[in-house]
Amino acid sequence: QVQLVESGGGLVQAGGSLRLSCASSGNIFRINAMGWYRQAPGNQRELAATITSGGTINYADSVKGRFTISRDNAKNTVYLQMNSLKPEDTAVYYCNADVLSRNYYAMNLWGKGTLVTVSS
Repeated sequence: QVQLVESGGGLVQAGGSLRLSCASSGNIFRINAMGWYRQAPGNQRELAATITSGGTINYADSVKGRFTISRDNAKNTVYLQMNSLKPEDTAVYYCNADVLSRNYYAMNLWGKGTLVTVSS
């Protein structure tokens, strides 16, 4: 069993900052790519940012220059620093990870999500 648990969401005014964390635990041998996706009300889930185990990063155009993704491989944790938040960033943010278990079973997993609300 492997779990992804997000934290750090909340209510913030436009222009403010939040830092999301996603901790992975359980039967983990290695985590390859990790990422953050978001889903606003009435919209499909979309990519915010991803980071590979080697540190290659990809951002959605809508968050470039404002969001920073990072990871701590020793802690199996990925972070999303969100600055200059806008009301359109309001969404449930989901953590995603490509996990290889100790018995070499590959899984793509999602967390339950954390709500970010940006007020104008």
